[in-house]
Amino acid sequence: MKKRRGIVAAGHEITANAAAEILRAGGNAFDATLAALFASCVAEPVLSSLGGGGFLLAHDNSSTPRLYDFFAQTPINRPSPKEIDFHPILADFGTAQQEFHIGMGSIATPGVIKGAFEIHRQHGSMPMREIVQPACEAAHDGITVNNFQHYISEIVAPIIKSSPEALRLHSNNGAEIANVNDKIVHHEMADTFAALASEGDALFYQGELGTQLLQDSAAHGGCLQRQDLALYQVMTRKPLSLQYHGTTLYTNPAPSLGGTLIAFALALLEPEKLNNWPANSYQHLLRVARAQQLTQHLRKTQKVDLQLDDNTSRKILANDYLTTYRESMRNHHVFPRGTTQISVADTQGNLASMTLSNGEGAGYVIPNSGIMMNNMLGEEDINPHGFNNWPTNSRIASMMSPTLLFSPDNTAIVTGSGGSNRIRSAILQVLINLVDFSMSAKDAVEQARVHFENELLHIEAGPSDEAINALEEQFPNHRLWPEKNLFFGGAHTVICSPDGELQGQGDSRRGGVSTTV
Repeated sequence: MKKRRGIVAAGHEITANAAAEILRAGGNAFDATLAALFASCVAEPVLSSLGGGGFLLAHDNSSTPRLYDFFAQTPINRPSPKEIDFHPILADFGTAQQEFHIGMGSIATPGVIKGAFEIHRQHGSMPMREIVQPACEAAHDGITVNNFQHYISEIVAPIIKSSPEALRLHSNNGAEIANVNDKIVHHEMADTFAALASEGDALFYQGELGTQLLQDSAAHGGCLQRQDLALYQVMTRKPLSLQYHGTTLYTNPAPSLGGTLIAFALALLEPEKLNNWPANSYQHLLRVARAQQLTQHLRKTQKVDLQLDDNTSRKILANDYLTTYRESMRNHHVFPRGTTQISVADTQGNLASMTLSNGEGAGYVIPNSGIMMNNMLGEEDINPHGFNNWPTNSRIASMMSPTLLFSPDNTAIVTGSGGSNRIRSAILQVLINLVDFSMSAKDAVEQARVHFENELLHIEAGPSDEAINALEEQFPNHRLWPEKNLFFGGAHTVICSPDGELQGQGDSRRGGVSTTV
């Protein structure tokens, strides 16, 4: 019988295949994750770019997990709003619209390239030139546009059409956004990958790629200066840890928001023993919705967006602090974003959960590179101080929450999600489905979800009419979605059992796939 090497779940077949190819070649989970990172820039250009930021939660079977923070950083100097190129666009989700801001003034200091090479130095086992090869081949051969990628391209069409260079990343003729089944080649992107593999991250942070970015930033209303790139560092952190029904959870710690909010919701739900009711029943969904509602209340009243640090995070999760919120759960009292996920496990015990984001993209592409820069300074969700009021030289807080969970029998779960503020609710519900209801990876990921935000409960189609009607009575301000939608996140998930069984599921809401090698 052929020995299994590992499993991957990701947002596109090309992304997953790149990781699988590296696993087959003898690479470890971290080599495979990096291969998927580069390939995702080719196959998922709306969601992933070397011009953005991200996180990796890594477990190498020799120590406790470690969190690598290579998310975007605010610039060291903040120009006057009158001096920067910063303007709104309207993204159309069909059932809803959302305003984003783009332009050179929306670009924060990116961390993906620095993060990739730091992860490679710490955990890689293969040369970087071999790791990027699947992405290079995919870029040269061309990517056939699928339904999901076309759909999200249409959502952010104003950004894609904001510059000829941006349009070329999503077009096979340079004149219009490619249709489903059209093929797009990315020769410049492949050349950039190869150059980075040869010269290292210095090519961007100290070399010609960064120099071009800085020149254009200075000439066209950007905020970035040479010291922003020169001083950028990957940060390593001890993950936030929580016990939940006998399992041990590790996720993204402060200053990022998502991990603490997920942990808080799980802490509220632990006494509820959700498996006393059927999955997707009214009693189950009511408690999940209430926990989300109370988490939203915590976020607003404690202003954790503005001041979350390790001390505040520990205070939030302390038993004394939880008492009032758990009482509200029992009595049912009510207090008056583009991202992709890569999850990989290998059979040597290495686990990698990586979440990447480019925002929606700034509309600016570094010439001749294929790198669309982020618009993190134009993301309302992660700019609680208001636009152009960001604190200088600070790591931007994020909802991104790469997550690992270990059960008492040493079964390991690797998950995470894209989806802006829906990240935390997607991960929360996948974990509940796995732990409380003992679902398979497929069922846990594909189960219908609810999401509470801004006093509105979003309900995904799937529960019985009886359960939905009862929820609607409890939450008069609600929206019932007619089918699964990328709004509810993309929680690509893998499970590795101690007996060697591997399970994986790419979230169908975001075109996800899973491959076992």
